[in-house]
Amino acid sequence: MPVSAYIEQFIAALKESFETRTFVKVSFGNYKGTEEALKQILIRRVVIKREDKLAFTYRYKTRDVVKNYTLDEALSLISAYLENGFKIGTLFTTDKDLILEELNNGKVVIRENKASSKEAPSGSHDKEKMRLIKADSKSYLTELKITDAEGKVFKNAQDKFRQISHYIEILSSLIKELPAGTIRKVADMGSGKGYLTFALYDYLHSVLKLDSEVVGVEYRQDMVELCNQVAEKSSFDKLNFVQGTIEDYQAADVNLLIALHACDTATDDAIFKGIKANAELIVVAPCCHKQIRREIEQHKVKNDVSFLTKYGIFLERQAEMVTDGIRALILEYFGYKTKVFEFISDAHTPKNVLVVGIKGKALSAERKSEVLEKIKASKAYFGIGYHHLERLLEL
Repeated sequence: MPVSAYIEQFIAALKESFETRTFVKVSFGNYKGTEEALKQILIRRVVIKREDKLAFTYRYKTRDVVKNYTLDEALSLISAYLENGFKIGTLFTTDKDLILEELNNGKVVIRENKASSKEAPSGSHDKEKMRLIKADSKSYLTELKITDAEGKVFKNAQDKFRQISHYIEILSSLIKELPAGTIRKVADMGSGKGYLTFALYDYLHSVLKLDSEVVGVEYRQDMVELCNQVAEKSSFDKLNFVQGTIEDYQAADVNLLIALHACDTATDDAIFKGIKANAELIVVAPCCHKQIRREIEQHKVKNDVSFLTKYGIFLERQAEMVTDGIRALILEYFGYKTKVFEFISDAHTPKNVLVVGIKGKALSAERKSEVLEKIKASKAYFGIGYHHLERLLEL
């Protein structure tokens, strides 16, 4: 039987399971295609605006990307992936598991196994995902107008609650990379109204059972007063909010430093504080990249991407990537294992970039020299006189 016939059989079974509500999920593995760093695709059913769709989670080496498709769009993509790229595809239904596999000798086989799951997932795009932060009985969520007194999330706060939950999921995975008990003091720079600061404190104390101190640093005095009142009402004894700037805050004993959406060079100020404190974990979500954009515009160096950067929108994106790329290199220079990835809180929440530094072993003198050369070459290529973080650290 030709390969196309096996694929048609797989597609037909998938379509039938979707229509009969026996569909659980699809998994593709053993990728041999041309898309760089793609490792796996996971597919599940979701309901968006009362319409059934299939959500594809593309798993790359350092990031996940989620895209939603109609059934027809999804079936077309699945067929293409099985023909060119993935050597194993598994359909999970409540009736059976169907496995399509191309063997090393080029032969294609299709096998049926006993169903791994007897219950189809709800498909709700807003399903309760084993959330690390529960909405019920959390007084701080009520005080912050996320839930009512019974713990039900307000309709107009659904996006905010999803954002909070996703943020904690990300931080939990990063904290797990550290030795147990590492997080003794946290500084959340630019904490605002404290949504995420409260949730992190809740997670550290209620889930991880740590006795961590958490400090929210915020410039606006009214926000500081509000958050301290909520912390007191919630009996969060080791949570405190202080008025001040990132630049002025003394972070000498901080283990985990966070700065979400600190504008322009304020992100550099936060990373600088984390490096100087020798923090085990630094997590920033940069906002605005004006300093490097001004440098690029001022010097107008001709290079291979000049045909792109003559357009303002492309120049802005280039400045973002260069700014954060150099930040990652500087973190690496100081012995941090770096990650830069896009996270998407939910369908209704904008995309963001996280720059993460996890403290590791100090670099050799040779490797540090290589990193400095890379920073120097990058600056010369884009016409950058200086990077603010580089200047703060006197590199």
